[in-house]
Amino acid sequence: MTRNTLRLWSGVHTWTSLICTVFMLMLCITGLPLIFHDEIDALLDTHDWQPAHPDGPLLSLDAMLDAALANRPGDVPLFMSFDIDRPVVNVTSAPTLDATVRDMHFASFDRTSGDLVPGEEGFDLMHFILDLHTDMFLGLPGMLFLGAMGVLLILAIISGVVLYAPFMRKLDFGTVRTQRSPRVKWLDYHNLLGIVTVAWLLVVGLTGVVNTLKTPIVDTWRTHALADLTAGYGDARVPTPQDMASLDDAVAQAEAAAPDMTLQFVAFPGGSWSTSFHYAIFLHGNTPLTSHIITPALVDARTGAFADLREMPWYNKALSLSGPLHFGDYGGLPLKILWAVLDVFTIVVLVTGLYLWRVRRKREKQGGSEV
Repeated sequence: MTRNTLRLWSGVHTWTSLICTVFMLMLCITGLPLIFHDEIDALLDTHDWQPAHPDGPLLSLDAMLDAALANRPGDVPLFMSFDIDRPVVNVTSAPTLDATVRDMHFASFDRTSGDLVPGEEGFDLMHFILDLHTDMFLGLPGMLFLGAMGVLLILAIISGVVLYAPFMRKLDFGTVRTQRSPRVKWLDYHNLLGIVTVAWLLVVGLTGVVNTLKTPIVDTWRTHALADLTAGYGDARVPTPQDMASLDDAVAQAEAAAPDMTLQFVAFPGGSWSTSFHYAIFLHGNTPLTSHIITPALVDARTGAFADLREMPWYNKALSLSGPLHFGDYGGLPLKILWAVLDVFTIVVLVTGLYLWRVRRKREKQGGSEV
Protein backbone atom coordinates (compact mmCIF):
# COMPACT_ATOMS: atom_id res chain seq x y z
CA MET A 1 0.00 0.00 0.00
CA THR A 2 1.46 3.35 -1.05
CA ARG A 3 1.90 6.25 1.36
CA ASN A 4 -0.81 8.28 -0.42
CA THR A 5 -3.27 5.38 -0.29
CA LEU A 6 -2.53 4.85 3.38
CA ARG A 7 -3.06 8.55 4.05
CA LEU A 8 -6.39 8.43 2.19
CA TRP A 9 -7.66 5.46 4.20
CA SER A 10 -6.43 7.10 7.40
CA GLY A 11 -8.40 10.24 6.57
CA VAL A 12 -11.54 8.20 5.85
CA HIS A 13 -11.17 6.33 9.15
CA THR A 14 -10.50 9.48 11.17
CA TRP A 15 -13.34 11.60 9.88
CA THR A 16 -16.03 8.95 9.62
CA SER A 17 -15.17 7.89 13.18
CA LEU A 18 -15.18 11.44 14.53
CA ILE A 19 -18.53 12.31 12.98
CA CYS A 20 -20.36 9.25 14.25
CA THR A 21 -18.56 8.45 17.52
CA VAL A 22 -20.71 10.52 19.90
CA PHE A 23 -23.90 9.01 18.46
CA MET A 24 -22.41 5.50 18.45
CA LEU A 25 -21.49 5.95 22.12
CA MET A 26 -25.07 6.91 22.87
CA LEU A 27 -26.35 3.86 20.96
CA CYS A 28 -23.92 1.50 22.70
CA ILE A 29 -24.73 2.84 26.16
CA THR A 30 -28.50 2.73 25.60
CA GLY A 31 -28.23 -0.58 23.76
CA LEU A 32 -26.63 -2.28 26.75
CA PRO A 33 -29.80 -2.35 28.93
CA LEU A 34 -31.94 -3.01 25.85
CA ILE A 35 -30.09 -6.29 25.30
CA PHE A 36 -31.56 -7.43 28.63
CA HIS A 37 -34.94 -5.72 28.21
CA ASP A 38 -36.91 -8.89 28.98
CA GLU A 39 -34.99 -9.53 32.18
CA ILE A 40 -35.15 -5.88 33.27
CA ASP A 41 -38.88 -5.67 32.54
CA ALA A 42 -39.46 -8.80 34.62
CA LEU A 43 -37.37 -7.36 37.45
CA LEU A 44 -39.22 -4.03 37.42
CA ASP A 45 -42.66 -5.64 37.13
CA THR A 46 -44.29 -5.40 40.52
CA HIS A 47 -47.65 -6.76 39.39
CA ASP A 48 -48.91 -10.03 40.74
CA TRP A 49 -51.74 -10.08 38.23
CA GLN A 50 -53.95 -13.12 37.74
CA PRO A 51 -56.75 -13.58 35.18
CA ALA A 52 -60.27 -13.23 36.52
CA HIS A 53 -61.16 -16.80 35.52
CA PRO A 54 -57.92 -18.79 35.18
CA ASP A 55 -59.69 -21.96 34.07
CA GLY A 56 -62.55 -20.28 32.24
CA PRO A 57 -63.12 -20.01 28.50
CA LEU A 58 -61.48 -17.25 26.47
CA LEU A 59 -63.62 -14.44 25.12
CA SER A 60 -63.79 -13.94 21.38
CA LEU A 61 -61.48 -11.51 19.62
CA ASP A 62 -64.52 -9.50 18.54
CA ALA A 63 -65.51 -9.13 22.19
CA MET A 64 -61.98 -8.05 23.09
CA LEU A 65 -61.99 -5.46 20.33
CA ASP A 66 -65.33 -4.12 21.57
CA ALA A 67 -63.90 -3.86 25.10
CA ALA A 68 -60.84 -1.99 23.85
CA LEU A 69 -62.92 0.50 21.86
CA ALA A 70 -65.30 1.01 24.78
CA ASN A 71 -62.25 1.85 26.88
CA ARG A 72 -61.17 4.47 24.32
CA PRO A 73 -64.32 6.04 22.81
CA GLY A 74 -63.60 7.73 19.51
CA ASP A 75 -60.36 5.83 18.84
CA VAL A 76 -59.78 3.56 15.86
CA PRO A 77 -58.00 0.21 16.26
CA LEU A 78 -54.53 -0.16 14.76
CA PHE A 79 -53.07 -3.40 16.12
CA MET A 80 -53.99 -6.37 18.26
CA SER A 81 -51.30 -8.60 19.73
CA PHE A 82 -51.25 -11.48 22.19
CA ASP A 83 -49.21 -12.30 25.27
CA ILE A 84 -47.39 -15.62 25.05
CA ASP A 85 -47.68 -16.72 28.67
CA ARG A 86 -50.89 -14.98 29.79
CA PRO A 87 -54.49 -14.87 28.49
CA VAL A 88 -54.02 -11.22 27.60
CA VAL A 89 -54.89 -9.31 24.43
CA ASN A 90 -53.10 -6.04 23.72
CA VAL A 91 -54.80 -3.39 21.58
CA THR A 92 -53.13 -0.32 20.12
CA SER A 93 -55.53 2.44 19.14
CA ALA A 94 -55.32 6.09 18.15
CA PRO A 95 -57.57 9.09 17.50
CA THR A 96 -56.83 8.82 13.76
CA LEU A 97 -55.33 6.26 11.40
CA ASP A 98 -52.35 8.50 10.62
CA ALA A 99 -51.54 9.28 14.26
CA THR A 100 -47.90 9.38 15.33
CA VAL A 101 -46.51 6.79 17.72
CA ARG A 102 -46.68 9.23 20.61
CA ASP A 103 -50.43 9.72 20.06
CA MET A 104 -51.17 6.00 20.08
CA HIS A 105 -52.64 4.29 23.13
CA PHE A 106 -51.64 0.78 24.22
CA ALA A 107 -53.87 -1.20 26.57
CA SER A 108 -54.02 -4.82 27.73
CA PHE A 109 -57.19 -6.78 28.46
CA ASP A 110 -57.92 -9.97 30.36
CA ARG A 111 -59.27 -12.41 27.78
CA THR A 112 -61.14 -14.36 30.44
CA SER A 113 -63.24 -11.36 31.50
CA GLY A 114 -62.65 -8.43 29.15
CA ASP A 115 -61.37 -6.34 32.06
CA LEU A 116 -58.50 -3.91 31.66
CA VAL A 117 -55.17 -5.28 32.89
CA PRO A 118 -53.50 -2.62 35.08
CA GLY A 119 -50.35 -1.20 33.60
CA GLU A 120 -47.29 0.20 35.31
CA GLU A 121 -47.80 3.70 36.63
CA GLY A 122 -45.23 6.46 36.35
CA PHE A 123 -42.05 6.79 34.35
CA ASP A 124 -41.27 3.87 32.00
CA LEU A 125 -37.47 3.71 32.01
CA MET A 126 -37.08 1.03 29.33
CA HIS A 127 -39.50 2.79 26.98
CA PHE A 128 -37.53 6.03 27.44
CA ILE A 129 -34.25 4.25 26.65
CA LEU A 130 -35.77 2.56 23.60
CA ASP A 131 -37.06 5.86 22.21
CA LEU A 132 -33.66 7.47 22.72
CA HIS A 133 -31.92 4.53 21.08
CA THR A 134 -34.35 4.34 18.16
CA ASP A 135 -34.87 7.93 17.06
CA MET A 136 -33.65 10.31 19.81
CA PHE A 137 -37.31 11.38 20.27
CA LEU A 138 -37.31 12.88 16.75
CA GLY A 139 -39.43 10.31 14.92
CA LEU A 140 -38.56 9.39 11.33
CA PRO A 141 -35.97 12.19 10.88
CA GLY A 142 -34.15 10.92 13.97
CA MET A 143 -34.25 7.33 12.71
CA LEU A 144 -32.87 8.31 9.29
CA PHE A 145 -30.15 10.44 10.90
CA LEU A 146 -29.03 7.51 13.06
CA GLY A 147 -29.11 5.34 9.93
CA ALA A 148 -26.68 7.77 8.28
CA MET A 149 -24.45 7.56 11.35
CA GLY A 150 -24.59 3.78 10.99
CA VAL A 151 -23.35 4.03 7.41
CA LEU A 152 -20.43 6.17 8.61
CA LEU A 153 -19.71 3.54 11.27
CA ILE A 154 -19.52 0.85 8.60
CA LEU A 155 -17.08 2.98 6.59
CA ALA A 156 -15.02 3.54 9.75
CA ILE A 157 -14.91 -0.22 10.38
CA ILE A 158 -13.86 -1.05 6.81
CA SER A 159 -11.17 1.63 6.77
CA GLY A 160 -9.96 0.46 10.18
CA VAL A 161 -9.55 -3.08 8.90
CA VAL A 162 -7.62 -1.78 5.86
CA LEU A 163 -5.26 0.18 8.14
CA TYR A 164 -4.83 -2.69 10.61
CA ALA A 165 -2.82 -4.93 8.28
CA PRO A 166 0.09 -2.52 7.59
CA PHE A 167 0.04 -1.33 11.21
CA MET A 168 0.50 -4.88 12.56
CA ARG A 169 3.10 -5.91 10.00
CA LYS A 170 5.92 -5.61 12.55
CA LEU A 171 3.94 -6.73 15.59
CA ASP A 172 2.43 -10.02 16.66
CA PHE A 173 -1.35 -10.21 16.71
CA GLY A 174 -2.75 -9.03 20.03
CA THR A 175 0.39 -7.21 21.10
CA VAL A 176 -0.23 -4.52 23.71
CA ARG A 177 2.89 -2.46 24.48
CA THR A 178 2.10 -1.72 28.11
CA GLN A 179 5.62 -0.42 28.83
CA ARG A 180 5.39 2.32 26.21
CA SER A 181 3.66 5.68 26.50
CA PRO A 182 -0.06 5.85 27.37
CA ARG A 183 -0.81 6.85 23.76
CA VAL A 184 0.91 3.75 22.36
CA LYS A 185 -0.67 1.48 24.97
CA TRP A 186 -4.19 2.76 24.26
CA LEU A 187 -3.55 2.62 20.52
CA ASP A 188 -2.77 -1.09 20.89
CA TYR A 189 -5.91 -1.65 22.98
CA HIS A 190 -7.96 0.31 20.42
CA ASN A 191 -6.64 -1.82 17.55
CA LEU A 192 -6.93 -5.13 19.41
CA LEU A 193 -10.51 -4.63 20.61
CA GLY A 194 -11.44 -3.12 17.26
CA ILE A 195 -10.32 -6.18 15.30
CA VAL A 196 -11.87 -8.54 17.88
CA THR A 197 -15.29 -6.87 17.54
CA VAL A 198 -15.14 -6.13 13.81
CA ALA A 199 -17.47 -8.92 12.62
CA TRP A 200 -19.99 -8.33 15.42
CA LEU A 201 -19.91 -4.58 14.94
CA LEU A 202 -20.52 -4.95 11.20
CA VAL A 203 -23.54 -7.16 11.91
CA VAL A 204 -24.93 -4.79 14.54
CA GLY A 205 -24.21 -1.76 12.37
CA LEU A 206 -25.87 -3.21 9.27
CA THR A 207 -28.93 -4.44 11.17
CA GLY A 208 -29.17 -1.08 12.91
CA VAL A 209 -29.21 0.70 9.55
CA VAL A 210 -31.96 -1.66 8.33
CA ASN A 211 -34.00 -0.96 11.47
CA THR A 212 -33.85 2.79 10.84
CA LEU A 213 -35.45 2.19 7.44
CA LYS A 214 -38.54 0.54 8.95
CA THR A 215 -40.99 3.25 7.84
CA PRO A 216 -39.80 3.41 4.19
CA ILE A 217 -39.67 -0.39 4.01
CA VAL A 218 -43.23 -0.81 5.28
CA ASP A 219 -44.49 2.00 3.04
CA THR A 220 -42.85 0.37 0.01
CA TRP A 221 -44.46 -2.96 0.89
CA ARG A 222 -47.91 -1.41 1.20
CA THR A 223 -47.58 0.71 -1.94
CA HIS A 224 -46.09 -1.87 -4.29
CA ALA A 225 -46.33 -5.43 -2.98
CA LEU A 226 -50.00 -5.08 -2.03
CA ALA A 227 -51.09 -2.78 -4.85
CA ASP A 228 -52.96 -5.54 -6.67
CA LEU A 229 -55.12 -6.25 -3.61
CA THR A 230 -56.38 -2.68 -3.39
CA ALA A 231 -56.79 -1.96 -7.11
CA GLY A 232 -60.47 -2.87 -7.18
CA TYR A 233 -61.61 -0.65 -4.31
CA GLY A 234 -61.41 2.69 -6.10
CA ASP A 235 -62.26 5.57 -3.78
CA ALA A 236 -63.98 3.44 -1.16
CA ARG A 237 -63.46 4.68 2.39
CA VAL A 238 -61.69 2.76 5.10
CA PRO A 239 -64.27 0.66 6.97
CA THR A 240 -65.07 1.76 10.51
CA PRO A 241 -65.08 -0.81 13.34
CA GLN A 242 -68.88 -0.99 13.00
CA ASP A 243 -68.52 -1.88 9.31
CA MET A 244 -65.92 -4.59 9.80
CA ALA A 245 -66.59 -8.30 9.42
CA SER A 246 -65.93 -10.69 12.29
CA LEU A 247 -62.29 -10.62 13.40
CA ASP A 248 -62.60 -14.16 14.76
CA ASP A 249 -63.70 -15.48 11.38
CA ALA A 250 -60.86 -13.63 9.66
CA VAL A 251 -58.25 -15.07 12.03
CA ALA A 252 -59.75 -18.56 11.64
CA GLN A 253 -59.37 -18.32 7.86
CA ALA A 254 -55.76 -17.18 8.20
CA GLU A 255 -54.88 -20.02 10.56
CA ALA A 256 -56.57 -22.53 8.26
CA ALA A 257 -54.51 -21.25 5.33
CA ALA A 258 -51.26 -21.70 7.30
CA PRO A 259 -51.79 -24.55 9.79
CA ASP A 260 -48.05 -24.87 10.47
CA MET A 261 -47.74 -21.25 11.60
CA THR A 262 -48.64 -19.32 14.75
CA LEU A 263 -50.69 -16.14 15.09
CA GLN A 264 -48.53 -13.15 16.05
CA PHE A 265 -50.59 -9.97 15.63
CA VAL A 266 -53.38 -8.36 13.65
CA ALA A 267 -53.13 -5.04 11.80
CA PHE A 268 -56.45 -3.31 11.17
CA PRO A 269 -57.50 -1.56 7.95
CA GLY A 270 -55.86 1.79 7.30
CA GLY A 271 -52.91 1.23 9.63
CA SER A 272 -49.28 1.17 8.63
CA TRP A 273 -49.06 -2.63 8.43
CA SER A 274 -52.23 -3.28 6.42
CA THR A 275 -54.08 -1.97 3.40
CA SER A 276 -56.99 0.43 3.71
CA PHE A 277 -59.50 -2.41 3.29
CA HIS A 278 -58.03 -5.58 4.80
CA TYR A 279 -57.28 -7.23 8.06
CA ALA A 280 -53.59 -8.12 7.86
CA ILE A 281 -53.21 -11.18 10.06
CA PHE A 282 -49.55 -11.88 10.67
CA LEU A 283 -48.33 -15.37 11.39
CA HIS A 284 -44.83 -16.68 12.05
CA GLY A 285 -43.07 -20.03 11.84
CA ASN A 286 -42.39 -22.36 14.72
CA THR A 287 -38.63 -22.88 14.35
CA PRO A 288 -35.95 -20.61 15.90
CA LEU A 289 -35.28 -19.02 12.50
CA THR A 290 -38.78 -18.84 11.00
CA SER A 291 -40.23 -17.49 14.25
CA HIS A 292 -38.77 -14.13 13.24
CA ILE A 293 -40.16 -14.19 9.68
CA ILE A 294 -43.77 -13.06 9.48
CA THR A 295 -46.24 -13.87 6.74
CA PRO A 296 -49.47 -11.86 6.34
CA ALA A 297 -52.82 -13.33 5.48
CA LEU A 298 -55.15 -10.66 4.13
CA VAL A 299 -58.90 -10.79 4.65
CA ASP A 300 -61.37 -8.25 3.30
CA ALA A 301 -62.43 -6.35 6.41
CA ARG A 302 -65.86 -5.46 4.94
CA THR A 303 -66.98 -8.83 3.59
CA GLY A 304 -64.79 -11.25 5.54
CA ALA A 305 -63.63 -12.86 2.28
CA PHE A 306 -60.16 -14.40 2.33
CA ALA A 307 -57.92 -12.47 -0.08
CA ASP A 308 -54.44 -13.95 -0.03
CA LEU A 309 -51.60 -15.45 1.97
CA ARG A 310 -48.31 -14.20 0.63
CA GLU A 311 -44.71 -14.12 1.71
CA MET A 312 -43.16 -10.81 2.61
CA PRO A 313 -40.63 -9.50 0.07
CA TRP A 314 -36.93 -9.83 0.84
CA TYR A 315 -36.63 -6.32 2.27
CA ASN A 316 -39.41 -7.01 4.80
CA LYS A 317 -37.75 -10.29 5.76
CA ALA A 318 -34.49 -8.39 6.30
CA LEU A 319 -36.38 -6.00 8.59
CA SER A 320 -37.97 -8.88 10.52
CA LEU A 321 -34.61 -10.56 11.10
CA SER A 322 -32.61 -7.41 11.80
CA GLY A 323 -34.34 -6.54 15.09
CA PRO A 324 -33.60 -9.78 16.99
CA LEU A 325 -30.13 -10.01 15.44
CA HIS A 326 -29.35 -6.41 16.39
CA PHE A 327 -30.12 -7.01 20.09
CA GLY A 328 -28.96 -10.64 20.26
CA ASP A 329 -32.54 -11.58 21.09
CA TYR A 330 -32.73 -15.03 19.55
CA GLY A 331 -30.25 -17.23 21.42
CA GLY A 332 -31.22 -16.93 25.07
CA LEU A 333 -29.25 -15.41 27.95
CA PRO A 334 -25.77 -16.72 26.93
CA LEU A 335 -25.98 -14.89 23.60
CA LYS A 336 -27.23 -11.74 25.33
CA ILE A 337 -24.22 -11.85 27.67
CA LEU A 338 -21.89 -12.22 24.66
CA TRP A 339 -23.64 -9.26 22.98
CA ALA A 340 -23.18 -7.19 26.15
CA VAL A 341 -19.46 -8.01 26.41
CA LEU A 342 -18.90 -7.04 22.79
CA ASP A 343 -20.93 -3.87 23.37
CA VAL A 344 -18.61 -2.91 26.26
CA PHE A 345 -15.56 -3.63 24.07
CA THR A 346 -17.03 -1.32 21.44
CA ILE A 347 -17.49 1.46 24.00
CA VAL A 348 -13.78 1.11 24.87
CA VAL A 349 -12.88 1.29 21.17
CA LEU A 350 -14.93 4.46 20.72
CA VAL A 351 -13.57 6.18 23.83
CA THR A 352 -9.95 5.27 23.05
CA GLY A 353 -10.47 6.50 19.49
CA LEU A 354 -11.48 9.93 20.81
CA TYR A 355 -8.54 9.91 23.20
CA LEU A 356 -6.05 9.03 20.45
CA TRP A 357 -7.42 11.74 18.16
CA ARG A 358 -7.16 14.34 20.94
CA VAL A 359 -3.56 13.35 21.76
CA ARG A 360 -2.64 13.36 18.10
CA ARG A 361 -4.07 16.85 17.60
CA LYS A 362 -2.20 18.08 20.67
CA ARG A 363 1.09 16.63 19.41
CA GLU A 364 0.57 18.15 15.97
CA LYS A 365 0.01 21.59 17.51
CA GLN A 366 3.18 21.15 19.55
CA GLY A 367 5.11 20.05 16.46
CA GLY A 368 5.81 16.58 17.81
CA SER A 369 6.09 13.41 15.76
CA GLU A 370 4.01 10.28 16.05
CA VAL A 371 5.36 7.63 18.39
